[in-house]
Amino acid sequence: MRTRLSLSAVALALAAGGTPALAQSMDHSAHSEHSVSTPMDHTEQGMNHAEHMAAMNDDVAGAEAVLTSYRDALTSRDAEAMAALFAEESFVYENGKAEGSFTHYMEHHLGPELDAITSFTFGEPTLAVTRMGHMAYGRETYTYRIELADGRVIDREGVATSVLAHDADGWKIVLYHSSSRAPRNN
Repeated sequence: MRTRLSLSAVALALAAGGTPALAQSMDHSAHSEHSVSTPMDHTEQGMNHAEHMAAMNDDVAGAEAVLTSYRDALTSRDAEAMAALFAEESFVYENGKAEGSFTHYMEHHLGPELDAITSFTFGEPTLAVTRMGHMAYGRETYTYRIELADGRVIDREGVATSVLAHDADGWKIVLYHSSSRAPRNN
């Protein structure tokens, strides 16, 4: 039986939707022409290569922390914490369906489902983030288990991709795409 509670999309994912418009509106004049992953030539600002690489790694860690925080907010069913991680002009895709902005997704899909969940746990999560200037993309795999108030249990394998943008307020998810399936014995 299929349930509307395919929170694997909730569990993680971003793909490609409103990102091109966002990327085009950003000021890229400070970017080095020779490096996709380096947003600015920090050596001109007195930062040596080691310091620059440490700063880049810290910045990727910030994007990773946002995605981990999203997973944590899902398990605690904290709608306010989840909303704080998404850009105002975000977009969510879940299991082949365009859900709209995160705000719309929360109001019309995820929010009502949260009340029916008594337990939400993730297992075996993996996360990799790659930075590209003011943007980053994340790739995740995981399993999850949802226990519902009516006694049903949903066990799934899921994947998610996400696109994050960095601005003065830090990293925010702008696009999230997740999908899931029943576990397979492969």
